[in-house]
Amino acid sequence: MELISQHAKKIMEGCKERARDAGLTFQDESLEYIVTNRDMLELGPKNMIPTLYDYWVQDVEILKETGRYELYPSNPYETVINTRPPISFYNDNNPDWLNVMIFYHVIGHIDFFQNNIYFRHTWDYDFSSKAISDKRLIAMLRSEKGHWVDYVIEFAKAVDNLVGYYETLAGYARPDGRRITMLDYYFDVFLQKHQKKSISGYVKEIEDYNKKIKENPEKGEQLFLETVKSKYTELESYYKKHVAQDAGRSRMDILQFLIEHSPFLKKEENRWMATVIEVIRTTSLYFQPQIRTKILNEGWASYWHEELFLRDDRIKGHEVEFAIINAKVTSMPRVGLNPYALGMRLFYYLEEKANKGKFDLEFSRLYDSYARSKYDLQKNKGRDYIFYVRENYADSMFVNSFIDQDFVDKHKLFVVGKKLNKERMTWQYYVKSREADEYRKMVAEQLYHPPSVTVDVTEAGTLVLDHKFENKPLLREFVDGSLMGVEFLWGGPVALYSSEPIPIKVDETPSLAGPEEKMRKQYVWKRFKYTMKGRKLSRELAE
Repeated sequence: MELISQHAKKIMEGCKERARDAGLTFQDESLEYIVTNRDMLELGPKNMIPTLYDYWVQDVEILKETGRYELYPSNPYETVINTRPPISFYNDNNPDWLNVMIFYHVIGHIDFFQNNIYFRHTWDYDFSSKAISDKRLIAMLRSEKGHWVDYVIEFAKAVDNLVGYYETLAGYARPDGRRITMLDYYFDVFLQKHQKKSISGYVKEIEDYNKKIKENPEKGEQLFLETVKSKYTELESYYKKHVAQDAGRSRMDILQFLIEHSPFLKKEENRWMATVIEVIRTTSLYFQPQIRTKILNEGWASYWHEELFLRDDRIKGHEVEFAIINAKVTSMPRVGLNPYALGMRLFYYLEEKANKGKFDLEFSRLYDSYARSKYDLQKNKGRDYIFYVRENYADSMFVNSFIDQDFVDKHKLFVVGKKLNKERMTWQYYVKSREADEYRKMVAEQLYHPPSVTVDVTEAGTLVLDHKFENKPLLREFVDGSLMGVEFLWGGPVALYSSEPIPIKVDETPSLAGPEEKMRKQYVWKRFKYTMKGRKLSRELAE
C-alpha cells in the first residue's frame, strides 16, 4: 500500500475543482492510496480501516475471502472511509482514466459523509486516530488478560447493533441539560408514538414546517406550532406530561446500561471489561449511518461520477470502456437490489420531477397518464431539490417517500415471486407484482432495521430487555448466544420479552396471494419471556 503519485494527485485536485463548481462541498484535505487485491482482502474485514482493533473473526474472514478470490478473481475498483481527512483506496490494476472516474465517485461519497445530517456525530471526530488508540489499548489488555478480551469483544458485538444511534444524534441536535422543546417533542415523540405517522406522513410534516420557515423565517416556527396545536388539541397536555416525567432522563442502550450499572463490571478486577465494551459501542455508533444510507450514499456517488466524468475531456478515447464499467456498476437487475442503480435513478427521477414542478399539489391531482407525462412548469429546481434530499434523508425515508408508480413504470420495475416446479425440482421465477406499493415494500424489507430494545432492572436484580413489537420476531437462533453474553457482562440473570407468531389455523384452500403458496397459515402474535440463568435458557409465555 502506497500513496498515489504526485501526477495522479494533481489530476484528482483538478477533479475536486470541477466537483465544487457543480455544487458539491467538502473539506480540502484527502488521502489516496494505491493498494493490491491482497491489501483489499486484508482491509475488508476491518471496514477498510487499517488501525481498527484486531479480532479473531477478521482473520477468519480474510481466509474465507482469499479462498473465494482464488476461485472467482475480481478487482474492487475503490473504497472510501469517512475519516478526517477522508481516505480512499484505489486498485493498482486501475488505469489512470479509470481512477479519474472513480475519484468523482469518491468525491460524491465524501460530500455525502460531510453534509448528510445522519453523519453529524462524525463531522468533528477523528475516528482513525481514535481507532489506533483503541487498537493499542486492546492489544495491551490482551497481553495481560489473554483470551478473556476476545470473549468480552464477542459478547459485546452480539448486541452492538442495538446501540442508541438516534439518541446519540439527538444529543448533537440539542445541548445536554436543555429541556426538550415542543417542536422536538412533536416530531420525535408525538407523531411517532401517539399518532403513529407513516414515514411519508412524517416527511410531509417536515415539509410543512420547512415551508413555513421559508415563508416567515422569524415567526415560521411559532405559526407551525399554532397550526399543529389547533389540529391536535391533546398535544400540549401530552407535552407537559412528557416533560414532567422525563426531564433529565435519557434512554440508554444495552451496552451503555451495562457500562453504567452492571454490578459485575463495577468490581475492581472487571473494570477493564467496561473499557473494551465502550470501544465496541463507539465503533458501532460510528458506522451506523453508513448502514442506514447505503442506497442514498451509493446513488449520490454514482450520480456524480456519471455527471462529472461525462463532461470531463479525459473521457475521450475511453467512452466504450467507461460505458461497460458504468453499466456493471449501475445496471438495474431484474431480480434483487442494486443500491448503486436504484439510488442513482431515484436522484435523476427527483431532479426531473422538481425541474418540471411535479411535486406541486396540482400535479398530484392529475390522473390522466398523458397529462401527467406532458406536465412541465419549467421550475428548474431539480438540482437544489436533490441536494436537499442528500442532506436530510436516510434510506428508509428515501425509499418510502419517492418510489411511486411513475418511477416503477418508468424503469419497468417489478416484484419477483418464485414457485417450485416439482417435476423438474427447480425454482421458477415469475412477475408477482408491478405495483409501486409492493416494490417499495420489497425494497424496505431489505433495509437495515435493528430491533428496538429497552433496558430495566427488577428489584431482584434481573436485567430485563423489552423488545418493542414491530410485526417482526427476533431471530431465535441468535437469542441463546446473545443472552448468554449479556448474562456474563451483567453478572446475573437476564430476561427478554419478545413477540412471536404462533400458527393457529391451516386453510386447505389455495391462497390468492400467489401461485407459490399452496396453503395459507394464520398466525397470532403472543408475548414470550426468555430467561437466561446459569448459562441455561428457558422460554415461556409471558403473563
